[in-house]
Amino acid sequence: MGNANERDELIERRHMTTENSFCWDKLTMAQKFSASSLSKYGYDLAFVRSSAAGNIAVLLRDGRCAVISNTGEVNTSSDITIRL
Repeated sequence: MGNANERDELIERRHMTTENSFCWDKLTMAQKFSASSLSKYGYDLAFVRSSAAGNIAVLLRDGRCAVISNTGEVNTSSDITIRL
């Protein structure tokens, strides 16, 4: 029965909250593809920051951050500062 509990937790984790859904809608197709790939490694979409170059997606995992550019380029060693 322990496996059913683990499975339920994984399924629940995959559901997007309303806030994440709103952020997800702001992403380009390239960003969505990259974010989906990063989610397999435990990253979650935290927020989308607007800039002159376009929207930048910020994903978090265990206190680490990954940034996805407007063109879908992933940077896991960004110098972006996150205020909590």
